[in-house]
Amino acid sequence: MAAKRITQSSVNWAAISERVPEHQRVQFLTFKSKSEGYLRRVLAQPEKPPAINWDLYKQKVPIAGMVDEFQKKYSALSIPFPPDTVSGQLNAQEKEIQADIEKFKTESNARIAQYKQQLAHINSLLPYDQMTMEDFYDAYPDRALDPINRPTYWPHNPEDQPDFEEKNAAAAPH
Repeated sequence: MAAKRITQSSVNWAAISERVPEHQRVQFLTFKSKSEGYLRRVLAQPEKPPAINWDLYKQKVPIAGMVDEFQKKYSALSIPFPPDTVSGQLNAQEKEIQADIEKFKTESNARIAQYKQQLAHINSLLPYDQMTMEDFYDAYPDRALDPINRPTYWPHNPEDQPDFEEKNAAAAPH
């Protein structure tokens, strides 16, 4: 299998450039210029190497049969293109990563929908500076003061309540 000749870079530099952080921009531009320089040098060379003029060498080399032997060995020389043994593994890994990406996207979209719901709920509430205690109780029944069902003492913090120490003492190891 012969290697095909590349005619242009298959790298999408614009897409990569969007993802490069500012503090790594210099390294990215250096890498890009080296890559493009290499591609220019490869494209400057002919697709096939120039043919060897064996007749000229036969005239110049005084040892009989030496050029014929080199020509025979050169024409028999075949350097195989290395076989592709990792594309299958890379494709499988890419599919696996793509599945992880899709899973992350669906989870993220679910979280985004949940956050949008929470944001819509918060935006639907009155501003705090316009809320009364009753409005706050309606919006946050678990955090609002409830003097009937859950009486507390001022300053109404959990650590300032009489049963706070009893809860911690029961939870603390002896």
